[in-house]
Amino acid sequence: MHLGPMIYLGLCLLIALFGVRRKLGFWGYFFGSIALTPILGLVLLLASDPRPRTPQS
Repeated sequence: MHLGPMIYLGLCLLIALFGVRRKLGFWGYFFGSIALTPILGLVLLLASDPRPRTPQS
């Protein structure tokens, strides 16, 4: 098995985990990182705002 694709997917997964509480959520950052490379996925993550809090009832 090749190590390069595993590292690439691991970085995409790590970025997605950091993006769970952001605008695009886990799947948005995961697929964005896969499509645009993890470096651009990280830029998207750093440039995005946190998800707005919903009022607790």
